Amino acid sequence: MGSRSRARRVAAALGFAGLLCAVLGVIMIVMVPSIIKQQVLKNVRIDPSSLSFNMWKEIPVPFYLSVYFFDVVNPNEILQGQKPQVRERGPYVYREFRHKSNVTFNDNDTVSFLEYRSFQFQPDKSRGLESDSIVMPNILVLSAAMMMENGPMSLKLIMTLAFSTLGERAFMNRTVSEIMWGYEDPLIHLVNKYFPNMFPFKGKFGLFAELNNSDSGLFTVFTGVKNFSRIHLVDKWNGVSKVNFWHSDQCNMINGTSGQMWAPFMTPESSLEFYSPEACRSMKLIYKEQGVFEGIPTFRFVAPNTLFANGSVYPPNEGFCPCRESGIQNVSACRFNAPLFLSHPHFYNADPVLAEAVSGLHPNPEEHSLFLDIHPVTGIPMNCSVKLQLSLYIKSVKGIGQTGKIEPVILPLMWFGESGAMEGETLQTFYSQLVLMPKVLHYAQYVLLALGCVLLLIPIVYQIRSQEKCYLFWSSSKKGSKDKEAIQAYSESLMTSAPKGTVLQEARL
Repeated sequence: MGSRSRARRVAAALGFAGLLCAVLGVIMIVMVPSIIKQQVLKNVRIDPSSLSFNMWKEIPVPFYLSVYFFDVVNPNEILQGQKPQVRERGPYVYREFRHKSNVTFNDNDTVSFLEYRSFQFQPDKSRGLESDSIVMPNILVLSAAMMMENGPMSLKLIMTLAFSTLGERAFMNRTVSEIMWGYEDPLIHLVNKYFPNMFPFKGKFGLFAELNNSDSGLFTVFTGVKNFSRIHLVDKWNGVSKVNFWHSDQCNMINGTSGQMWAPFMTPESSLEFYSPEACRSMKLIYKEQGVFEGIPTFRFVAPNTLFANGSVYPPNEGFCPCRESGIQNVSACRFNAPLFLSHPHFYNADPVLAEAVSGLHPNPEEHSLFLDIHPVTGIPMNCSVKLQLSLYIKSVKGIGQTGKIEPVILPLMWFGESGAMEGETLQTFYSQLVLMPKVLHYAQYVLLALGCVLLLIPIVYQIRSQEKCYLFWSSSKKGSKDKEAIQAYSESLMTSAPKGTVLQEARL
């Protein structure tokens, strides 16, 4: 009786524990998604108390800028009207440092900031030195010639004379450092003296001179503290909600984020939209596939075929025209009217005639497509590689001798890729706080529910087994009394029916 009583108490205790586990599991199934959502919202908003605030302010991810130049092999032949031939040189890799300053929280749930960037050459990651010489089109000369194409002949002749006096030619031989960060050119001083508004710069000219040790403009974005629905979206850039470079309101709109974080809880139907000051426009990337980065689930977003399509192929891009072949965007409106074009490297995803017009180009998706891998729950980038190409439209301009007999062509100057991936302590913190912990909670709720159900079965099974034992005992007892009664009846029948001597003999036996 004592052991049976103890067993009954143990079974009852396990059943009670199972009930608690099952109830807790059900509560977690109902509550955990809401808890995770609240934790994510708390940690991705732009607020000093959020987990991602320091990551947003001082980007800990090492970014690298890899630059490839198109070295012109046959400049003299191009001047005679032959097909350009280029040779890709690089990469010349720079470590990119970013930090935000003048961070100001406003009353309308926004924050304003300036993000400064600086670049440091990385010889060990580069294929070449900054002292390497590159032959490329003289952007200043050829751009000025294009600007004067419809000008009076007398002015063109004066320009030709000025170019000759200054020793300016259609093609130049410059070092990587000069092309990137600037070089002195007497033409700049001459143009600024007689045409003060033609060029936006006064000193050295370089393709990245304006980006080094400078900011990308004053961004004002929504913090998501008061209104989550607009988290990270750009409210204004340099005080305006739309630019005036293009020919339609849609193309001038500043849409999306500043390109660093996006709204959490993404789905395959989500898109990545951001404003790029360098491209002077908003861009939208589309979902491609799911993936995993260092154990963290990601969504990969890529550029759609319509990103640089011309207006005839994709009518919403009509506002970016005047357009040429599809796959390149004319950015002259925001680049001092120089005939510059933006595209994917090697004219990937563009009209094939563009790559065919220049020898030495080999577009392919593995090397020349861009992508962003985003953690869909938080909207934070894990791994990214953004690749763009800058090209110059060149042609012979009648009256300007330096342009010779150049056949009209979009000639690539260089392409660059900005890449960065989360790593080290930042990656571990992100994984443990925003990936591992929600995953543990997700599985814990079902484990508790399953454990609770198993424990609840113990007292039920015990009760069933106890009832079975009682029944067997009762059946056994009942059967034993019936046997005794049968034996006794049999004996009595023998006594009454058998002869007396026989009964006494059987009794002796």
